[in-house]
Amino acid sequence: MTTLYDSIKLYMTEKMQTHLGKWTVEELDLLLHDSSMIRDVGERIGFLSKQFLGVAYQGSTLVGDAHTLEILVLNLAGVDCFTLIDYVEAMRLSGSFSEFTENLKGVRYRRGEVSFEMRNHFFTDWPEYNAGTIEDVTAVIGGPKIISVHKRLNLKGDGTPIIPGIPPKEREIHYIPVNALDNLILGRLKTGDYAGVYSDVDELDVSHVGIVITTEDGIFLRHASSRMSHRKVIDEEFKGYIAEKQGLVVLRPR
Repeated sequence: MTTLYDSIKLYMTEKMQTHLGKWTVEELDLLLHDSSMIRDVGERIGFLSKQFLGVAYQGSTLVGDAHTLEILVLNLAGVDCFTLIDYVEAMRLSGSFSEFTENLKGVRYRRGEVSFEMRNHFFTDWPEYNAGTIEDVTAVIGGPKIISVHKRLNLKGDGTPIIPGIPPKEREIHYIPVNALDNLILGRLKTGDYAGVYSDVDELDVSHVGIVITTEDGIFLRHASSRMSHRKVIDEEFKGYIAEKQGLVVLRPR
């Protein structure tokens, strides 16, 4: 029997705003139960992220800033590149919808504390604050070809922040330059790896993120594309996509 809770896809509680998009709670429960049976973590991420193909690109879906109370947002109807991997990573840790909402807090926020200050605003926040579930394998994959850069994330050259209300972060960023991405290095990528496009802007670590998908037909980047010709989650041939970028940062689920 379908309840009002199940049939209404858009609802809000005091500290949570949810849009389930094309799914119902029961369908998500079944999806997460089935995915939890996939033993290989990378393949589980591949299976879950595949469900998002075609979902619309939508930026600025999160609620909260330096002057606005943070609300836990679960919006499966529209994603940007970072919220896509937020949802997929929380899903791969879950066996039910209720576990998913709780794990989303732990993925998106340090210690699961829903606040703007505790939100993981940068890709490299994941291996630092979610070290139990995510590790930076850039150096493992790139070997001696990696480049290391010391950055002060969130601090522009003029001394102002990109994100007001968030202090700058001193961080060593490792990346593989694009011209070093030969077949040997690319062969070390695995389905389910989280790929970050390295940014040469001093105050940023990456400019875009997605999920590596390896198939018999090649390597693909599954990502929420903001390009006007796409504006949705797509699979894009990896080498072609990354060719004109600066470099690659790779995080791997534990």
